[in-house]
Amino acid sequence: MVSSDKVVGVVTVTYNSGVVIDDFMKSILKQTYADFILYIVDNASSDDTLRRLAEYWDGRIVPIPNEVNAGVAEGNNIGIRAALKDGCGFVLLINNDTVFEPNLISKLADGLQEHKCDMVVPKILFFDNPERIWCAGGYFNALRGAGSHFGLGRKDDGQFDLAKAVGYSPTCCMLIRGEVFDRVGLMDSSYFLYFDDTDFCLRAHRAGVKLFYLPSARLRHKVSSLAGGTSEFTIRYITRNHVYYLLKHYSRWRTFFYCLVFYIYILGKYLFLSRRPKLFWAAQKAFWEGISLFMSNLGRAKQALEPTGVP
Repeated sequence: MVSSDKVVGVVTVTYNSGVVIDDFMKSILKQTYADFILYIVDNASSDDTLRRLAEYWDGRIVPIPNEVNAGVAEGNNIGIRAALKDGCGFVLLINNDTVFEPNLISKLADGLQEHKCDMVVPKILFFDNPERIWCAGGYFNALRGAGSHFGLGRKDDGQFDLAKAVGYSPTCCMLIRGEVFDRVGLMDSSYFLYFDDTDFCLRAHRAGVKLFYLPSARLRHKVSSLAGGTSEFTIRYITRNHVYYLLKHYSRWRTFFYCLVFYIYILGKYLFLSRRPKLFWAAQKAFWEGISLFMSNLGRAKQALEPTGVP
């Protein structure tokens, strides 16, 4: 038991992350904020991820191997539970396909205190093009029924250098006070990956949790370096989870409108514009899978809303 409210439990989920893990480990072990524990939840990697991790000798590293791929959402939950059980006062959720400056954690921790907020996120830049912004905080987009990034693809000319409260941001890098999980719960593991962070941020927003964007903290993200941007796998989970998210959080008529527009979008994008019928069939199958997922979850306990003390 750590028993210190200043300790940051850093949680990252690996899955065949061998191509990116060394850069991440070099970044995290150079942090000027040394009071942290790194929980590495490995989702049954079949590459050399675990071998590479074994080369790092540091008492702050806690590997948590899973026998199966539990997904990003549940992987984060496993790490969060471990961090809170060990008495960490804060949890930093962070992707391992990132590189960052030595004072990242220090700046994020200072930002929590300065702005008296519950969660804080940095400015996130593209790794291959660090002059371009991937995310400068975000918001809930009423037209899309999803979260959107401020500044996506725009050149970083200082127009997003004002710290401010935001409604949404991906958990690619997010420092969270430990007590937030008592108010909001954990990630909804049904998502597996994609939209789990949107779901968490919406529940946090509705619970009055204050999220702040801190541009002085900067991180570079190797976007889609592991999952892939246009694979059938990615299309399946983004489509399925978008539908599940809409059904879970919005009124019946609003959801009907969103789903109708979303299905037309799928039809137009994959069948008429890109003329890729294979991707269309994958997307439309995932659309109905999202509805099925929501219906199957109606009768079960909502584990994502349980207090963190529940096993």
